Amino acid sequence: MTDPARILIADDEAIRLMTLKRQLAALGMDVVAEATTGREAVALARDTAPDLAILDIKMAELDGIEAARAITRERPIPIILLTAYSDQGLIERAAAAGVFAYLVKPVGEEDLLPAILTARTRFREFHALRGEVASLGDALEARKVIERAKGMLTDRFRLSEAEAFRRMQIQSQRENKRLVEIARALLAAPPTP
Repeated sequence: MTDPARILIADDEAIRLMTLKRQLAALGMDVVAEATTGREAVALARDTAPDLAILDIKMAELDGIEAARAITRERPIPIILLTAYSDQGLIERAAAAGVFAYLVKPVGEEDLLPAILTARTRFREFHALRGEVASLGDALEARKVIERAKGMLTDRFRLSEAEAFRRMQIQSQRENKRLVEIARALLAAPPTP
């Protein structure tokens, strides 16, 4: 792999932790932290800033699903859950926690690599979409402010919508400010007599 992931692994079984670390190393991955409890996984995620976490569901102190929730709340990363159980309730809880993959033990290297690649890809896509949604939300909010300011100008000065918009554009260019900033300033200004 050209971009090896920095991975946090957590499992309460020492043998499983060693096996997982060996499997990941064979895949060219860099295991940056190993935890045996959910709380430890959360603390290590905070300290080591991994690219991805692979957590066992059944762990002491904090189960893998709650640990995943805590980790992504602090710093979102793709998380893969490992379990010996193929329980519908666990799968639903994992999905609700924002987990990107769910593997049933025993897990082989041939299962890990596709899960890691898929989780990382889906995570990047998810964050790109989140950014687009935020950008669209900002654009919609700006459009509403501009429309309100334009409406205020048409009412106050008996201008056409096109003329009100053109005046705001001219002021925006003259003051070297974004149109939404001009619109906000117009809406905040006290009415002229």
